[in-house]
Amino acid sequence: MASNYPSHIILAASMFALALFPLSAANAQDKSPLPDYVIEEFGTPPPVPDGSLSDDLSAAMTVAFIDSMAQSSWQEPQKIALGEIVDAGDPRVAWLIADLMRFAPSRWLNAELADAAAQLLGIPAPDNNHWGVITDQLIAWDIPAPPDYLRFKRAIFTSLVPGWERIFIDGDIDWRLVSWGGVLIDDHAFEEALRSCSCIPAADNPKTSSAEDATWLKDEDIVFGIAVNGEARAYPRRIMEVREMVNDTLGGRDLGIPYCTLCGSAQAYFTDRLPAGVERPVLRTSGLLIRSNKVMYDVVTFSVFDTFLGNAVTGPLAEKNLKLTQASVVTTDWGTWKAKYPDTTVLVEALALGRDPDFRNGRDANGPIFPVGNVDPRLPVHEDIIGVVTASGKPVAFQRRTAIVALKRGDEIAFENVRLQLEAGGIKAVGEDGADLGSHEAFWFAWSQFHPQTELWDG
Repeated sequence: MASNYPSHIILAASMFALALFPLSAANAQDKSPLPDYVIEEFGTPPPVPDGSLSDDLSAAMTVAFIDSMAQSSWQEPQKIALGEIVDAGDPRVAWLIADLMRFAPSRWLNAELADAAAQLLGIPAPDNNHWGVITDQLIAWDIPAPPDYLRFKRAIFTSLVPGWERIFIDGDIDWRLVSWGGVLIDDHAFEEALRSCSCIPAADNPKTSSAEDATWLKDEDIVFGIAVNGEARAYPRRIMEVREMVNDTLGGRDLGIPYCTLCGSAQAYFTDRLPAGVERPVLRTSGLLIRSNKVMYDVVTFSVFDTFLGNAVTGPLAEKNLKLTQASVVTTDWGTWKAKYPDTTVLVEALALGRDPDFRNGRDANGPIFPVGNVDPRLPVHEDIIGVVTASGKPVAFQRRTAIVALKRGDEIAFENVRLQLEAGGIKAVGEDGADLGSHEAFWFAWSQFHPQTELWDG
């Protein structure tokens, strides 16, 4: 979801806000041991304090970052304050330094901030990709957030994009992991016409055509297929890569369909038949990421959702404990999908906005382009898996290429109540009674980090 950001906002980003927290290592909190593979790749983390901040340190942080945000400048007082912050030696503050680095408009400022964060973490200062290296280290080591973290982080982010003011609030969300994806928030109202924006504009109730009329699609083009109550529709990847969110109605059911290009994951959530008093959520792209997974929200209530899990984590819908149910999404090619579903409809070419990107096989070919920290080493980071949650609540991942071979050979693939079946060139998970279980394809790194206790089918 990276994109060019408006120049006036990039220029404003030389402001920064931070809070620092000095405490003795003797007060370091107990933490669960890190996995061996994390220590092997990232080393041993430093001792981390767990107390409050001193007044002197808080004052230095205000000068170094909050004042600079307000003044849109980074001057000598900020440099002095940053030195005082480093001298305090609290690794937790590196989270806020990393947040500031994400918006730093110059390489020299990025390097200065990265050097400060590296000193706090006890690692060599990175030569390049300053923000990425520091953030990966923080995530992998699971360094705690400093006290009052959300208030400082909110000040940093909302000073640049005021539209995030209703996003950065308390909730069941780990704000340490939230970063900027490079675009503005999409906050247009339902079916509001957008002439242009610096966001990723969702498509609401998109126009469709018959398969016969979709002459612009090649048989080998990748589509995300959804079938609900006997009605089938194809969502071409070419369109989803520039829209990333569709609010649609299919088979008499309302759907919100996010596609995370960075995670290789298209999902479909039912957004109807909700508890009394809950208006249909209209899903949008916030412009934010969590470990390279898009952060989606409802433009009606500004409630943030966990994109992978479908539960509201902030706002009025979180207060109602709303969790959306998934429908299965089958990743396949257009030729196979329309052969299986000859009456399928498909989104019209105009929704691609005249662009034909191939993020899947280009931009992300060498690994995640945003920080993800440690990744479960059981599979390569970009291995395609089919993910589903069992009736007992156990997440399970099936390696797609291995499962395809086994299913074509006639093998049964089962895990608890889950059964895999071939579906229009892709794979779908169903229950023992054949009912749809809401599975979808994703990169391994994404599935495993949002389902850290996932089982992995070993074939």
